[in-house]
Amino acid sequence: MLIGLCGGICAGKRTVANYLEEHHGFTHLYLRPDKPVQATNGVTKSEDEEQDRKSTRTVPQFNGTSKKELSFDTTDDLLDFVTKRWRERWVTTDIHTESVLDKLFWRPFFILVSVDAPVSVRWKRCHYRLQKAQSSSEAITLEDFLIKSDEHLYNPDTGLLPLISRATIRLLNTSSNLAHLYATLGKLDLTNEERLRPNWDQYFMQLASLAAQRSNCMKRRVGCVLVREKRVISTGYNGTPRGLKNCDQGGCPRCNEGLGSGFGLGTCLCLHAEENALLEAGRERIREGSTLYCDTCPCLTCSIKITQVGIGEVVYSQGYSMDGETADIFKQGGVKLRQFVPPANGLIHLEKPAHY
Repeated sequence: MLIGLCGGICAGKRTVANYLEEHHGFTHLYLRPDKPVQATNGVTKSEDEEQDRKSTRTVPQFNGTSKKELSFDTTDDLLDFVTKRWRERWVTTDIHTESVLDKLFWRPFFILVSVDAPVSVRWKRCHYRLQKAQSSSEAITLEDFLIKSDEHLYNPDTGLLPLISRATIRLLNTSSNLAHLYATLGKLDLTNEERLRPNWDQYFMQLASLAAQRSNCMKRRVGCVLVREKRVISTGYNGTPRGLKNCDQGGCPRCNEGLGSGFGLGTCLCLHAEENALLEAGRERIREGSTLYCDTCPCLTCSIKITQVGIGEVVYSQGYSMDGETADIFKQGGVKLRQFVPPANGLIHLEKPAHY
């Protein structure tokens, strides 16, 4: 597993890397930039990067038993090294460009994590680090820090914002307490390899979410995937029947009137995602033991149909207003119902203080 860390100046990339090294046995890998970047007032490179990258570092030998800090001249060299040892744990903060990131993303053992914080928090951290290093002469004003931070993130040629936007996990690090930060990181389970290769539940639920993107229902997008023996039988999403106007074109008056959830269902012209998936598959293809994945818990009407065709299990991710009634139908009909909760991804606030 290789975790890449990127983010703003003084966001805490090195701190997260230290956590992975100290608590999960990761080894830090270093990738030299194509061109050296001059530091100004100690902030063009964050202190994290200054600690990580030394121009005089040589590539040490790795004997497979004692892990040492390793530095590489090219992304290909780093990847060749990790590919032969992909079952071990590696971390790097040296992702300089999108071309580097593209090569890393090709590999199934890589995940990108961004670390950021409000600029006021990062400026205070910069001050603290300079004071701790007894470099008060290098103190930087907020205005100068903003200029350097903007250059670091938004420079059209070297800015890191395009990399940050591609991160699977985006950590917002406002913590000032190391022990609290480490405890919070521990709850995130960053080393969960299901983020690298989705398990079957994740895989089929992501397909259901993708199907939902095709929905034109004005009330709610819903997607569904019908599976037997880990093979997709059919997919479905909600919307008006074939030949009718799409819901978003006025095809269903009920959805376009904005009625509340569960009201006026008898006048709704939209087929639900589950109904479309069942119609597409047909009774003869479903058989006993099939599993239905839906990004929203089925409604009461759909639960009756799901039970009738002999589906053995329903897996959903989001609740709906009729979850209790649906669960009761499935219990009576012998259909297993469970909610799938994926590993936390996207933007994650590590701490939510009243004030930064």
